Amino acid sequence: MQDDTHMTLAERRKYLARMRPRYLLADRAEQSRLLDEMQAVTDMHRKSLLRLLHSSSLARQPRATQRSKTYGAPVEDAIRLIWQSLDYICAERLTPALLPTAQLLIAHGELALADQVLAQLASISIASVQRRLKRFSQDTPRLPRKGPEQANRVARSIPMRKIAWDETEPGHFEVDLVHHGGPEPAGEYVHTLQMIDVATGWSERVAVLGRSQRAMEGGFRRILERLPFEVRELHSDNGSEFLNNHLVRIWGEEISGLSLSRSRPYQKNDNRFVEQKNATLVRAYLGQVRLDSPEQTAAVNSLYDQMWLYYNCFQPVLRLREKARTQSRIIRRWDTAQPPLARLLASQAVSATERQRLEQLRATVNPRALREQIYADLERLLKQPVGRIAWELSA
Repeated sequence: MQDDTHMTLAERRKYLARMRPRYLLADRAEQSRLLDEMQAVTDMHRKSLLRLLHSSSLARQPRATQRSKTYGAPVEDAIRLIWQSLDYICAERLTPALLPTAQLLIAHGELALADQVLAQLASISIASVQRRLKRFSQDTPRLPRKGPEQANRVARSIPMRKIAWDETEPGHFEVDLVHHGGPEPAGEYVHTLQMIDVATGWSERVAVLGRSQRAMEGGFRRILERLPFEVRELHSDNGSEFLNNHLVRIWGEEISGLSLSRSRPYQKNDNRFVEQKNATLVRAYLGQVRLDSPEQTAAVNSLYDQMWLYYNCFQPVLRLREKARTQSRIIRRWDTAQPPLARLLASQAVSATERQRLEQLRATVNPRALREQIYADLERLLKQPVGRIAWELSA
């Protein structure tokens, strides 16, 4: 937002045009006083004021020669390919990931860049990337994106709160369930169980058929087997699929020291992190189609296994660094975008053995090839007849 206390270039020229006749007619002492006044008003250097006041015209002159391009075609081609490999993320998230992603793609044979181009990728600004992405988006085909209960007895024993936005300790998860019942959600159908870690942005997803105790238990156990760090808190809404004696017992048996919390009724913003990812990591892929067979459940889980690698290891995410409230609005400032894995490794939440395993895993995966595989499998899934799918799990 522009600061109203500072003059624009046009306003400075207009002010100097009003002051110029007084200055030229004044004596030496008065000219010095007027220069002091103009310097205080415009924040311009005294020599710049003298140059403009004694010039033939205060009109701004057009640039005689255009500046040469700082970043050539090799840099733009690399940005376009990396942007596509990271699924068309915004410039704020893309810019800090340009160099590490380029190095990874070079290791996998997807790119061949000179050292000068790598240096430019490391130094390019967010604004420069924004201008190029705006131009790229005009000729880049995008893949289509599909578009009061009272608390039970168990829920009443669990405190209502929301996880703080500035939580720094990994392991505090928001959890939610996304329905895939289609336009007529009757009978038993597939649900996506999703967990989002507030501190790192780490995301876990698993498809379950129905909301029975057995299905929900199987989904949570699948997530816990894969999760590389401890769960310290589970924060859900007030749904009985989460808040029941069976699941509370399982959480107590499987996770020592776990704390449970729930959202306030009718306050979806209490689960804001997972609600956002429900839209971008579930609905954006599966849309509103109905999924209701064991084969479809297995297919979605195969897709989610690949997305687990792609989004946790390579997709940079922004984290709110500062939030200040003024009289009229809230000012938010964000940190440098990093993949969830990078944030996790920067913490002390993983052991040395697990850290080494995750680093080796990231180095062996080609993010561009993985993204193409995700969308190829997604296309196969969505093209199958509803309710009757023959799916071969990807090797």
